[in-house]
Amino acid sequence: MSTNKFLAVIVFTFCFALSSGATKQKPLKGEELLRSLEADFAADVAQHGHDAFISHFADDGVEVVDGGDFNDKDAMRKEPPWSDGTTLTWTPIKAEMASSGDLGYTYGHYIYTAKNKAGKLTTSYGKYTSIWKKQKDGQWKVVVDMGNSSPDPKDSKDPKTTN
Repeated sequence: MSTNKFLAVIVFTFCFALSSGATKQKPLKGEELLRSLEADFAADVAQHGHDAFISHFADDGVEVVDGGDFNDKDAMRKEPPWSDGTTLTWTPIKAEMASSGDLGYTYGHYIYTAKNKAGKLTTSYGKYTSIWKKQKDGQWKVVVDMGNSSPDPKDSKDPKTTN
């Protein structure tokens, strides 16, 4: 083998070793995992709306409706699709994993924008809690999601309510 070919093989092997080592990341755990799950959930909902919201629920998951009842996954599927302009965004301010590593929760603030009965986009604010559970197949799904509306945090006079 010529020296140039030998060097090329060495350089290629070295570069391959570096690149394959760089792509291997430690699996996320605990708070980092829950925050990542929430970020993926929010990104999916931002892109695909109501259908994406439902897809992140476990088969036995429930939504505690603000001022209403409990919606299981079948009831959520029967809700009409979101109208144009509807958005739901949220940001966790706390995430905690059980020591067992198979159950965790997040809570934070949400912003929901949708058309009112007159067809005008209106924005509402609130707080949410999501409880996540690792499923038998290894996927993480929401088993309980609840939210309650609250005033616009910018209008609050108590700084503790905006955290």
